[in-house]
Amino acid sequence: MTTADHLPDLFALSDIHGPVLRPDDPGYADEVTGFNLAARHTPDLVVGATGADDVVTAMRWAHATGTPVAVQATGHGANFPIDSGLLINTARMTDVRIDPRDRTATIAAGAKWRHALEAGAPHGLAGLSGSSTDAGAVGYTLGGGLPVLGRAYGYAADYVRSFEVVTADGTPRETNAEQEPELFWALRGGKGNVGVVTSMVTELLPLSRILGGAIYCPGEHAEPLLRAWTDWTRTVPNEMCSAFTLLRLPPLPEIPEPLRGGFWARVAIAWTGDTAEGERLIAPMREAAPVAVDTVAEMDYTSMDDIYADPHDPLPARESCTLLRDLPPDAIRTYLDHAGPTAPPDYPLLLVELRHMGGQLSRPTAIEDAICARDAEYVLTSVAVIPDSRIATAAETATSALHSAMYPYGTGLTMVNLHGRPGDTLDRSRAWTPEVYDHLRQTKQTYDPENLLRFGHTVPPAAA
Repeated sequence: MTTADHLPDLFALSDIHGPVLRPDDPGYADEVTGFNLAARHTPDLVVGATGADDVVTAMRWAHATGTPVAVQATGHGANFPIDSGLLINTARMTDVRIDPRDRTATIAAGAKWRHALEAGAPHGLAGLSGSSTDAGAVGYTLGGGLPVLGRAYGYAADYVRSFEVVTADGTPRETNAEQEPELFWALRGGKGNVGVVTSMVTELLPLSRILGGAIYCPGEHAEPLLRAWTDWTRTVPNEMCSAFTLLRLPPLPEIPEPLRGGFWARVAIAWTGDTAEGERLIAPMREAAPVAVDTVAEMDYTSMDDIYADPHDPLPARESCTLLRDLPPDAIRTYLDHAGPTAPPDYPLLLVELRHMGGQLSRPTAIEDAICARDAEYVLTSVAVIPDSRIATAAETATSALHSAMYPYGTGLTMVNLHGRPGDTLDRSRAWTPEVYDHLRQTKQTYDPENLLRFGHTVPPAAA
């Protein structure tokens, strides 16, 4: 392992067009800081890549010197601090090219979904983004990519046609269903285990407008709204995508009144069909409990962020998830006992959400991938903002208690993008079935046998 004062010869990195910085260099802190401020990175070296050539040069240097490597674009998934080695920052690689005739987008490693949606909008085309378009499109897709419209269309990874990737030995490769299919398999749901993706080509959909928004009710009415939502999700068509969320919002000026500083039960809605039919379908949600705020309306697809209203500014967060097979009455009671109106006033989890899965998220794929969430009917996610150690301890306790209590209703697995801080090997493996985990380790042995890509939610290579 390297140290900042004893790095191998850096002359081989002199051809890099972007900055190459050590901890004492001006600009280092900005270069290593991502969206999740809870993961404070302190690598020995950071490279601000401007293109694929910079990534190739950096990876060849890392391979030659045995230096471990991490990659970051936006840092939304930065749940694990990088405390040594080399960090490749791809945030400058934001190019998006739309082919309207082929209905595809070529998206560079650092481009946010916002960049891709804005590029596709003039053509009436869009990719399957998540709840925040501020997140990096490539990193999100490598973890499978759970879209807001997932029930209607499936996972974002289902639509990838090819990747440009630099493997651990510094070799640039193109991979698709026919060319190096094992590599293509691992990059769709296996996260960043087998290489550094520099761009991807993904199919786009003819999406320009949807019905979307959220219905907010006072938190004391969480139980009737949750029970109504659970029953409702068993009857709605695949085009209806939704989530039930308990929100404890801080009294910050960027949060609009009357939501600021309140405890709310929310149903988020995204519907791709006829607007009048969508309004008819969501009527039971408006009748289940007193409505304080209702933002559901027809919207441009580029306004997707308005549905979940995720934070725009960096913050220190602790997240976790559990995939659920169903929501029987006992599971609903357990959820409410932990996070509902009877929770202590200082309950530290800002968001506790149940996302409706199923629909096209459950369909078998034509081309096998590493996603292991297709048998889940719901996914439970939790997020805490942890500005200090006291709240961090309380959040850890509450997170563990909630997900342990909901475990009997789960599939036993998590989603790699929502897993949160990876723990030991057993904990990391919960993002995949045992069979897929073993397969991923075998592919890791092929493309990264020295385990250079070892930071974040990674797996060890299989024994040679």
